[in-house]
Amino acid sequence: MPLCMGCLNEIPAADSVCDICGFNNAEKQAAPFLPYGTVLNNKYVVAKNLDTNGESTRYLGYDRTNGRIIAVREFLPIGLFDRSVDETKLFVTPQDKNCFNEALSAFQNYFDALKNLTDNSASVAVIDTFAANNTYYAIEENDDHISFTEYLDHNGGHLEWDVARPLFMPIITLLENLHKSGIGHYAVSPSNLYVTSTGKLKLGGFATEYERKRGSMLKSQLYSGCAAPEQYSGDIPLDIATDIYGFTATMFFALTGKLPANAKDREKDARLLISTNTVKRLPPHVVSALANGLQMKRENRIADFDDLRSQLSVSSTVQAIQNEISRTASMTPIKREQARKSNVNPTAVGIIAAIFSLLVFAALGLWWLSQDPHLGIFEQKPTTIATEPPTIEGWTGDILADYTGKTLAEVQGAYKGEIKISSDGDYSDDIPKGSVIRQEPPAGSPDSNGVLYLDISKGPRMAELPDVIGKSSKAAAEELTELGLVVTQKVEFNSDYSEGKVIKYEENKPGDKIETDKEIVLIVSRGEEPADNNNDYYGE
Repeated sequence: MPLCMGCLNEIPAADSVCDICGFNNAEKQAAPFLPYGTVLNNKYVVAKNLDTNGESTRYLGYDRTNGRIIAVREFLPIGLFDRSVDETKLFVTPQDKNCFNEALSAFQNYFDALKNLTDNSASVAVIDTFAANNTYYAIEENDDHISFTEYLDHNGGHLEWDVARPLFMPIITLLENLHKSGIGHYAVSPSNLYVTSTGKLKLGGFATEYERKRGSMLKSQLYSGCAAPEQYSGDIPLDIATDIYGFTATMFFALTGKLPANAKDREKDARLLISTNTVKRLPPHVVSALANGLQMKRENRIADFDDLRSQLSVSSTVQAIQNEISRTASMTPIKREQARKSNVNPTAVGIIAAIFSLLVFAALGLWWLSQDPHLGIFEQKPTTIATEPPTIEGWTGDILADYTGKTLAEVQGAYKGEIKISSDGDYSDDIPKGSVIRQEPPAGSPDSNGVLYLDISKGPRMAELPDVIGKSSKAAAEELTELGLVVTQKVEFNSDYSEGKVIKYEENKPGDKIETDKEIVLIVSRGEEPADNNNDYYGE
């Protein structure tokens, strides 16, 4: 039976109105888009146009070889070609030929690089590329998903940090891999993020640099609030810092429910306005990372992905320094006097105390800012407060215990204040899974029963794949998930295993060592294949 060109469900006749989506299949697709039902590369059927930018258009599509719904992206640079209704080939005038070919070459190189990415689990994957019709095509996956803005609406308009962090951190790795391949995204924004049915965040909306800055040969598409200042100037190349701006702006949106002001407007007033309630519920290092990632001047902005990860986490190096400072600074005046009498250099003790005082001073500064109805973060340098900070000698209350190595339940039983998990954890060969790796504030700090942020161990980085062959897919998924692996499934007919039983790993075997957090694909049986199994769903 023929397919509806609006939803790709089967319909009685090629020119009928679809009962499911209401699409009128008797109508023609408007020029310059491909006619409905066009078959590309002898396998991909083109349906309705989904969206268009100045460089390309994306169609709903159908892969006749496996029955999957896909997306077809066609290089279609506005203003550099002609194509009439019912035609498939592009016509390029001689005066536009050089510009067209230059942009076409960039498009081809870009999407070929995307297809060759070794780890694209956080992106809308490009599964095929080819030339046809005097242009170039990229075939993209089109799995079930909802837009990120819709996901945010379902979660009250914003996310808490402990929810946002595991969603967004894989996007940093994706961006890093893109730049290692010689390309960037330059359009990270809520509009280009999708949440899959398995709860993973994926990035789409890929296009070349020509499309992501003003002043190029193409009609550029920029996303207000997420586009970096340099994208509005055609003579400045885009780089890692550009993607960090877009990523940080999108995370700002996820955590606050609002986008930063347009970069052109921020040239007049660079402040990021965050409500008092938002500041109070976010870890201080996250607020700082947002500010540093959204600096207007590139030389002041976070410049690489390792630094971005570090600033969004509690750095182990900084934590070690803070622990040592707190341990030394928490000496009572009597101990300091004993140290003096024991010929310990009092100057060294004084320096350590002074450093600790600066940390307390910074904490007071954050408290002061949180009392203001808006937090103003400026691009030049952080705001300071000219007051004399107290020292540890002035603290007469309790001192924070060292919770390293304790389980979360043990900490909850001992700590009287609020506890937040500040990240999705770190790997450790020494600290068991589920126990505390580090804390913020560190041990030895004044205990005011405030918020205690904990990083929890995820256990060893490498996991050994268990033998799940023959087990139910549910039991296998639970066992693998417990090891920290991300499990997906593919099904196929198999007469040796009953329906729902695991046949094999797609690319691995039991006993393999694999990094946790990696995606593992299980091949699951659909049972014995029926005698009459006709998969030819498309009628020409």
